[in-house]
Amino acid sequence: MAAYLLKRLGMSAITLSLVAVTVFVLIRLVPGDAASLMLGESATEAQLEILRQRWGLDQPLPIQFLYWVGDVLRGDLGTSTRTGQAVLPLILDRFQVSAVIVLVAMSLAVLIAIPAGLFAAWRQNSLSDFLVVTLATLLLSVPSFWLGLLMLLLFGLKLGWLPVLGYVGFNEDFLRAISFIVLPVATLALIEAGVLIRMARASAIEILRLEYVAHARAKGVSEWKVLAKHVLPNAFGPTLTLIGLLLGNLLGGIAVLETVFTLPGIGRLLVDSIYARDYPVVQGCLLLTASVFVMINLVVDLLYPVFDPRVARV
Repeated sequence: MAAYLLKRLGMSAITLSLVAVTVFVLIRLVPGDAASLMLGESATEAQLEILRQRWGLDQPLPIQFLYWVGDVLRGDLGTSTRTGQAVLPLILDRFQVSAVIVLVAMSLAVLIAIPAGLFAAWRQNSLSDFLVVTLATLLLSVPSFWLGLLMLLLFGLKLGWLPVLGYVGFNEDFLRAISFIVLPVATLALIEAGVLIRMARASAIEILRLEYVAHARAKGVSEWKVLAKHVLPNAFGPTLTLIGLLLGNLLGGIAVLETVFTLPGIGRLLVDSIYARDYPVVQGCLLLTASVFVMINLVVDLLYPVFDPRVARV
């Protein structure tokens, strides 16, 4: 187990290093002079020179990278050229909004998908199985922005139950904050539940065909105990991997839903910063989301042996 842990930590460290290099290079590949892009066409040559010296843009790329990595390790991601705010507090504030929505939505999706997938596998080839699979296929086929717009139209405009614009923080008004995130959370939960249902069903069907399940049934173990004690723990491993991948993807790609629901999350901040050519913020957002993705998958890798001890021996 210790060797498995060290191996995964080492791989994560290498991946984070590659992420840092990739983010740095991508920003430097943007056509044009970085100082001119950040300050605009009206900037004077003196202003451009000051910015180049401040950010080390007049240095060779390897030196710029070392300076940048040193600042990152100290928690300094620079200053937004659009607002003048420090980048790290800005993106962490926005990240909290996205993280709450994604984590709550994924938790609900798991609570829906695991029982539904187990039930469909248990009732394989029956009408119940067909209905569950059809619903899951429909959910994963629907674009998230389209489902979000339907939610806004029905529950916001037609019924008037929930707000359709704006956002209130939890530290301002807890109950109002919940009302603002209900629709985006429901939208994400339904979309991701479709993917997880199919994975849970496929994994459970494979486990149900194994001999130890038939042996448990032959001993007279009730079906719900077979599902809960024998099928669920062994079928949850692949689903856990998918959950980790979906979490990382959602945290990095939630910009569309944040735009639909006018939420001040990190995805919308990234898009707005790209349009405004606010490259310190773009660089910080990319680095944070990529790092979170790597850390989530590290946690999943460390949890995997809990459900399948054979993994730690590989």
